[in-house]
Amino acid sequence: MRETWLDDAELPSVARAEIGERVRQRLSRNPMVSRVPTERAEMFLRHGLISPRECAELITRIDAGCKPSKLFSGTDSGYRTSSSCNLDIYDPLVIAVTKRMDALVGIETDYGELLQGQRYHPGQEYRLHCDYFPAAVHYWPAMRVSGGQRCWTAMAYLCEVEEGGETQFPRLGVTVPPRPGTVLIWNNMAADGSPNHDTLHAALPVVKGVKYVVTRWYRERRWEPRNKP
Repeated sequence: MRETWLDDAELPSVARAEIGERVRQRLSRNPMVSRVPTERAEMFLRHGLISPRECAELITRIDAGCKPSKLFSGTDSGYRTSSSCNLDIYDPLVIAVTKRMDALVGIETDYGELLQGQRYHPGQEYRLHCDYFPAAVHYWPAMRVSGGQRCWTAMAYLCEVEEGGETQFPRLGVTVPPRPGTVLIWNNMAADGSPNHDTLHAALPVVKGVKYVVTRWYRERRWEPRNKP
């Protein structure tokens, strides 16, 4: 029998497809959610999910905890030049925002990774990357047993950026500017549960000002952080 433990990251999956259908229906029924016009991926916006006060308080927490961002690959080539931190799971504000995001997308709380805060100063960026785990990368076996693929991403902008800092999906022709309190949600999978390569995206360099976001990634199964590399 052919071993697929490395390449099943790229294979269709009934479980991922079912999660996609469930989230798709939930977001489509929500009158506060708008769909981003693109036929090659599922992408949604929800404005005003996080209040101005909450945004300001999350920024304070990010500033207190930020360290230079890392890549799963472990390389440091200037590809991701932001600062980031996992936010305190016992913080009442973090709990409230996390629960709100989970309720919005309709995925079980224990499928989500820790809420991560990110900060970009002028000149900082995150070049083109995917949120799903590609096949045959060295860290996929560990990710596979710690919850599997990253199916959906929910990213909330916390502030205006004077210039730059947009989230760009070049294959989709979509560029989303930061807007405080807005959550951008997208499916990293295609309808059959295989990775959607068109979701390749970048955090464009900040030109003027500072950009803050919080991001939550949802796995296909319960996330087990103890198995992370």
